[in-house]
Amino acid sequence: MGLAAATSERERRDLVTREVMDESRLIRFVAGPDGAVVPDLARKLPGRGLWVAADRASVSTAAAKGLFARAAKAPLKAAPDLADQIERLLVRRCLDQLGLARREGALISGFEKSAAAIRGGQAAWVIEASDGAADGRGKILALAARQPRPPEVCGAFTVEDLGLALGLENAIHSVLLAGGRADRWTQEVGRLAGFRPLRPQDWRQAGSSDRPDAATESGPAGAFDGRGSVS
Repeated sequence: MGLAAATSERERRDLVTREVMDESRLIRFVAGPDGAVVPDLARKLPGRGLWVAADRASVSTAAAKGLFARAAKAPLKAAPDLADQIERLLVRRCLDQLGLARREGALISGFEKSAAAIRGGQAAWVIEASDGAADGRGKILALAARQPRPPEVCGAFTVEDLGLALGLENAIHSVLLAGGRADRWTQEVGRLAGFRPLRPQDWRQAGSSDRPDAATESGPAGAFDGRGSVS
């Protein structure tokens, strides 16, 4: 399952490149009452939408070059840290989705339960804490890579992040089961991939046991390849 499975099927024009693309690949902004550029990640705020590709470089370019004001034909001001704001908002949305998934029974945690779900072909996503032990992570990722349809992988959150979201003390290994919640998660984390790597760089600098996914490490820096890999 890739990002295409969760697309919104509506297209908008990116302010920076002028390319028309699906809403799932864009961030919506609106003009605030004080003339500030306001991110609208849920796409629900009133007002004319201003759309920018969901990646740090595009948002920074739009802010630096005054493209929001030009598109709105109004004196809008974008905060210098707008891209950082969006990253924080996307992180919160992704973690909230995981919390909902656990309450719905669509997310399981723990090494043995995660491994069983992967073996059973139920896993849409393997979610590993970025600061978890390399040995356990390597075993889980190796198991995932051996499946006929390998699940996607995310390592964008710490043990503390996941613990708070899931209400667990030691949230290191988790699996998001295939289904509607996983589709929504795919869309959210796909946007997050434009602002932070989905796999920490030091995972690739560890030993060979932590590199079962090496075959996915190609393409431009920071690109989300549809399998949870950031190249």
